[in-house]
Amino acid sequence: MKDQVTSNPNVTPFEYRVSDAVLNDILARVAAYPWHEMPDDGGWDYGANLDYMKDLCAYWVDGFDWRVQEARINSFSHFKTPVDGIDMHFIHEQGSGSNPMPLMISHGWPGSVAEFFDLIEPLAHPERFGGNEEDAFTVIAPSLPGFGFSGRPPRPYGPRKMAGVINALMTGTLGFDSYLAQGGDWGGAVCSWLGYDHAPACSAIHINVCTVRHPDGPQTAEEIAWAAQFDNDQIMQNGYRTQQATRPQTLSYAMMDSPVGIAAWLIEKFHDWSDVPVGGIEAAHSKDELLTNIMIYITTRTFNSASWIYYGRREEGGRVLSPEGTRVEVPTGCAVFPKEMLRWPPKSYADRIYNIVQWTEMPRGGHFAAMEEPEMLLNDIRTFARSLRT
Repeated sequence: MKDQVTSNPNVTPFEYRVSDAVLNDILARVAAYPWHEMPDDGGWDYGANLDYMKDLCAYWVDGFDWRVQEARINSFSHFKTPVDGIDMHFIHEQGSGSNPMPLMISHGWPGSVAEFFDLIEPLAHPERFGGNEEDAFTVIAPSLPGFGFSGRPPRPYGPRKMAGVINALMTGTLGFDSYLAQGGDWGGAVCSWLGYDHAPACSAIHINVCTVRHPDGPQTAEEIAWAAQFDNDQIMQNGYRTQQATRPQTLSYAMMDSPVGIAAWLIEKFHDWSDVPVGGIEAAHSKDELLTNIMIYITTRTFNSASWIYYGRREEGGRVLSPEGTRVEVPTGCAVFPKEMLRWPPKSYADRIYNIVQWTEMPRGGHFAAMEEPEMLLNDIRTFARSLRT
């Protein structure tokens, strides 16, 4: 079935524009930021590095052109539509050929739909990039509820509830009989719930992170070693997660008033979670890419509501997919990037959660796969989808 973007009266085109007054206020706040000290041996161990933040903010004020990035954002076809009481935003790119596969791609935190700007057109129009038209997808890239260009939910939603909203968008609003879902970070969790709760409409999932857990825990020596290493890895990551899962509102009072504060909170993650050397964040992410994502959070005023998903997951029961041990039975593709901050479990463990039909261990890449290694991710999605088309 063709999607109903053009025929559904509840779906309206959307263009994003930030007023000069808002831009000027942001830049004035950045320029006036009262810099403070950090330990001499700081590097990035204490959080976002002071020297890098000063350099980024100097570029933000004197070199970054939001209007250029805004034009790129608006070069895609954006729409809004009410779904379950939420003003949902999505990018829609109709795929080439007579039978493109519907594909929903989902971002996470601290990202946005901007993560996919280098993927959307090659996914939808492979023949324009040296590929085959038969691999085309009709791409739907929503902003998660409370993130970016989407409206906020009435209270914190976790990934399971968000999956219900996304499925309603794909089937009820856009009229797809079935679709493939892909995601990393929270998008990977949303895809897991789509495959678990919303099959056969969600006919398959492709994930580049494993955020869910089996109730029986690790069983083999390899799995036990992985679990111990995972817990050790997360010791230095749990601060932000605990705050956002327990008292997100308190954090928001500081962040919503400070563009530099939001920037530092997000930049730390892009540095620490990417496959880059210490201090080498721009080996994977340009200043323009980083600031565009930051500005989406700031100008849409969604830092607060985007953090609610952590609270929502805690209320939904945490990482365990099914207390009974029931797994996701739709075909699942796993793109395993070696520097993923949420270290992948051994395949034996993942097999108890997902019906894995494709498991690809990548040579490099971290948490932000769509930005760090778009070609690898693109090829893995295509390979996985070919097995579904036959």
